[in-house]
Amino acid sequence: MLCVARGKVSEGIDFDHQYGRAVICIGVPFQYTESRILKARLEFLRENYRIRENDFLSFDAMRHAAQCLGRVLRGKDDYGIMVLADKRFTRKRTQLPQWIREAILESETNMSTDMAVAAAKKFLRTMAQPLEGDGKDGISSWSYEDLRKHQKKVAAGEGRIYEGDGIGSMIMDADGVEGTGEVRESDDEYDVSDEEAFLAMDTS
Repeated sequence: MLCVARGKVSEGIDFDHQYGRAVICIGVPFQYTESRILKARLEFLRENYRIRENDFLSFDAMRHAAQCLGRVLRGKDDYGIMVLADKRFTRKRTQLPQWIREAILESETNMSTDMAVAAAKKFLRTMAQPLEGDGKDGISSWSYEDLRKHQKKVAAGEGRIYEGDGIGSMIMDADGVEGTGEVRESDDEYDVSDEEAFLAMDTS
């Protein structure tokens, strides 16, 4: 499937588990710089926040690249291959999210096509093997004792009951009253503007 960055399929649809095991990001998804709206926005950032145009465009492109890569990893029990097919990602690595930076190994950068295919085959063979030992217990990290303790807290009115699938779910108090958990329609929403996100990022 071929998709365009910043589109609905590349950012708004989940391909979890067997529906998606690899995503290849060809090029860096920069914005169209001739847009009048973008030019006005860049001028506003430069005059009010002293943010350079190149810095903001680079930050915005890395964020949208991360959105594309995240289509195949939708939970802690999911896995997939992410290919950044552009050398510019090496220079802008620090602007990628931490979970992507930690997954990038020096031995897996600047690879040839043959090397990338061999590494992908090895990774998929490894992930296809059955889990060993404690991994067979399931995806929960709770032990039986932890579960019993939580059940006692809920029975005593001290614990919290989580309803939903983790995306757009509510946090309910033990007595059934809605708690302070925020309800979201999508896990990809941002609570801050692009300008606030850029200022909060360490660009040094």
